[in-house]
Amino acid sequence: MPTLLHIDSSIWPSETSASRDVANSFRKEWEAQHPGGVVIYRDLNAEPVPHLDATHYVAGAEHPLRGELADELERADALLISAPMYNFSIPSTLKAWLDQVIILGRTAGEQPTAADTPVVVVASRGGGYGPGTPREDYEFVTSYLEKVLQGCLGITDVEFIVPELTLARAVPAMSGLIEASDLSRTKAHEQAAAKAKELAARVA
Repeated sequence: MPTLLHIDSSIWPSETSASRDVANSFRKEWEAQHPGGVVIYRDLNAEPVPHLDATHYVAGAEHPLRGELADELERADALLISAPMYNFSIPSTLKAWLDQVIILGRTAGEQPTAADTPVVVVASRGGGYGPGTPREDYEFVTSYLEKVLQGCLGITDVEFIVPELTLARAVPAMSGLIEASDLSRTKAHEQAAAKAKELAARVA
């Protein structure tokens, strides 16, 4: 049956987290398309995986946790990741998950076992970091995830959905950007639902 692996990494609940909120739009549409399907869910804020250490590394896929994470990834017909920008990069909990699930000789290497898995990343950010903006060079969420997903896991089917300016209602200096923030978030919800429907159709 169709299986979605959903990874959340925001420190905030859905009511205040743009990445969780938009990712939920994807998940709801996916579940509507596959009511009998399976969703494997990991909330890395509520239950973080440990950072990679020498014991984990040496054991590789034989380590119980690493083996479990690899199993989940390999079972998935699609992978959904919510990745808010913290200090210009991804949350450390998400980095820990990636370090654990990237296993040379299994999920990484010459024949990575999840290379055909399509990935959707909801990459929310409080400000504007798009092409041509003053802080374009400070964006290390989409740039990093694109490289690590492809370079380590062999996954080339990666789409980013980017709700921007999410701090506009909280930061007085950004009050003039509230409308743009709302438009960005609305567009992100629409993109998430549309992408979920598209991917769900592939594995119907």
